[in-house]
Amino acid sequence: MDPVIAASLLARGTPAEIEDMLSQLPAATALKIASHLASDTNSQDAPPDSLATPDSADAIQSVGGTVADLMIEPFAVLSADTTVAMALDYVVKMHPVTTVTYIYVTGESGKLLGVVAMRDLLLARPGQTMEEIMEREAFVFTPAVKMPEAIAAALAKRHRLYPVVDDAGILVGLVYGWRLFEYVATELSGQAGSMVGVDREERVSTPIFKAFLMRHPWLQVNLLTAFAAAFVVGMFEDTITRIVALAAFLPVLAGQSGNTGCQALAITLRSMTLGELANISVGKLLRKEIILGALNGFFVGLIAALAMYLYASMSDAGDPIILAAVILIAMIGACIGSGIFGVLVPLTLRRFGADPAMASSIFLTTFTDILGMGLMLALATTLLM
Repeated sequence: MDPVIAASLLARGTPAEIEDMLSQLPAATALKIASHLASDTNSQDAPPDSLATPDSADAIQSVGGTVADLMIEPFAVLSADTTVAMALDYVVKMHPVTTVTYIYVTGESGKLLGVVAMRDLLLARPGQTMEEIMEREAFVFTPAVKMPEAIAAALAKRHRLYPVVDDAGILVGLVYGWRLFEYVATELSGQAGSMVGVDREERVSTPIFKAFLMRHPWLQVNLLTAFAAAFVVGMFEDTITRIVALAAFLPVLAGQSGNTGCQALAITLRSMTLGELANISVGKLLRKEIILGALNGFFVGLIAALAMYLYASMSDAGDPIILAAVILIAMIGACIGSGIFGVLVPLTLRRFGADPAMASSIFLTTFTDILGMGLMLALATTLLM
C-alpha cells in the first residue's frame, strides 16, 4: 500500500492501535508510513518551529551526508501562468496520482516562485492561475545542507516533500521527508557495529579484503588495551600463585563489571542519539549509574562471595571469609567504576570530535578489566599477604 494511504487509514485509530500496527511491519515500511502519519497528525497541532531546536541537531550530529545524497528529480512542476483547470488535468494524468503532494511553480529560468498544496488547488476557482494561489514563502533546502540540519528542519516542518534549490533559487530537485528519517535510522543502526570496530559502511556484500581493512585496525587497538589489563594482572603474579582461588574468579569479576558498563554505555548512547542529554546534567547521570552500580555490584557480589567462600573452604585456598569479602568489595567497586566509564567514554569521544559509538566497548572493556581485576588483586594482597 502507498505510505500516504496507509498513514491516512492508520490516523483513524487510537495511539495504541497505531503503535501496535507499526510494530508488526518491517522497519523500513513502518518508517515511511510514520513519517507521513506525523505530517498528518502533528502539523496542525504543534507550532512550526517548536521542534527546530539545537537539541534536535545535536541528537544526530554524528550522522554525515547532505541533502544532495537523497535528492530526486523534481516533478509536478508548472509555470506561474498555468490555470487551476490545467493543473488539475495535469495531476489527473500523472501516474500514480498519489505521488503529487505539491505543485511547484517556477519561472522561465526554472527559479522556484512558490508552492501550491493540493488542498489549495482543489479549493481554487478553475480560472485562477498558479501565481494567484501559490505560497510564495516556500521552505526550501539547498543541496549542501548537512543531514543534521535537514533532519531538525524536517522534524519542525513535517512536510512530505521538500524542494531543493541552488544558490540562484533554481529548482534542482526534491527530497522526501521519510527518506531523511530512513537515512538517519540506517546511519544510527551502524552504531552497534561501531561499538566493536565494525565500520558503518560495511555490509554483508562488502568484499573480504575491504572488510578486513575496516575491522583489523580496531582489533590491534583492542590487543594493545588487552596488554594493559594483562600488565595489571602480572603485577600481582605472586598473589595469584599463592592464592589460586583468585584466578578462578577473575573472569567472573571481569564479565559482571563489563556487562554493567555495557548497560550504562547503551543508555548513554541512546540518550545522545535522542538528544535527551540536553535535559539532564552529566552529574545527575553519573549519580544514577553510581547508585545502580553499587546496588547491582552488592547483590551480584553476595552470590559471588558465597561461591568464593564455598570454593575456598573446600579447596583450603586461604581464609574463606576474607576471600569472600574481597570478592564482594571488588564486585561493588568494579560495577560502580564500569557504570562511570559507561557514561564518560562516549562523552569523552564526542568531546574530542570522534564518533561516540566508535569502538566505545573496546575502551570500556579495558577500563573495567583494569579496575575490577586490579582492585580484587590489590585487596587480596593487602588483606592476605
